[in-house]
Amino acid sequence: MNTIRGEALDVLFREARSYNAWLPTMVPEEKLRQLYDLLKWGPPSANSCPPRFIFLCSARSKERLRPALSPGNVEKTMTAPVTAIIAYDLKFYEKLPRLFRTTPECMMCSQRTRSSSKTLLSAILLFRVPT
Repeated sequence: MNTIRGEALDVLFREARSYNAWLPTMVPEEKLRQLYDLLKWGPPSANSCPPRFIFLCSARSKERLRPALSPGNVEKTMTAPVTAIIAYDLKFYEKLPRLFRTTPECMMCSQRTRSSSKTLLSAILLFRVPT
C-alpha cells in the first residue's frame, strides 16, 4: 500500500486554508488546462465521468453569474482571477456504454453516483492550485 508523505498531507490538510482575497494576477489558460487534465483522472463511480467544469475568467462571464450568487460571495467571485463552476451531466449515463463497457445493470446509475463523483472532484479542485 502506498502512503502519502507528510509534506503532501501538510499541503492538502494541515496547512490548507480558505482564501478570501486574490492576487491581481491572471491564471494562464495553460494552468487551467493542466488543472482540468488532473481533475479528469479523479475517481468517479463506474468511469461515469458526470462532472462538468466551466472556468470563468472574464469580468463579463462572471457578471452573468452574479444573479445566482449569495450576497457574501459576490465581491469574492467578481474579483477572483478565475471562478470554476462545477456541475454534473444529468444524462451522463448515455455515455456509459462507451466509457464503462460492462453489464446492463451498470446503466442504472443513481443520483448518488452523480452527486458523489461531482462532490469528490469539487473537493479536489478546492485545494490550492499554485500559479
